[in-house]
Amino acid sequence: MNWQDYARYARQSADELARDCEVQVFRAKGPGGQGVNTTDSAVRMTHVPTGITVTARETRSQFQNRQLCLQKIASILKRRAQPPRVRKKTKVSKAARERRLADKHHRSQLKRQRGRAGDEW
Repeated sequence: MNWQDYARYARQSADELARDCEVQVFRAKGPGGQGVNTTDSAVRMTHVPTGITVTARETRSQFQNRQLCLQKIASILKRRAQPPRVRKKTKVSKAARERRLADKHHRSQLKRQRGRAGDEW
């Protein structure tokens, strides 16, 4: 999928996004005690065309968690809808190329002057 496909989905309203999503409701785990553990208020939404999956369990209200999921999906779509930056070709300057070659030549001279590990005896 390219950025233009994501841009098309990012322009949709919240209702249109909700129609393309599969919703799963489950019991949240973790901190929050009895209010979290006794209600099925956590929501997991999957935007089927793009495969984006988000989860919200911030509030005890299932309705508010659904709205949060839609907001998260919309923000992900907007972020992915950005066109890629145009890359500019760069060229190494002549001076930089000569410095690099001079350094390589110097390094090879040093290595050539080294002796083997047993020649000193």
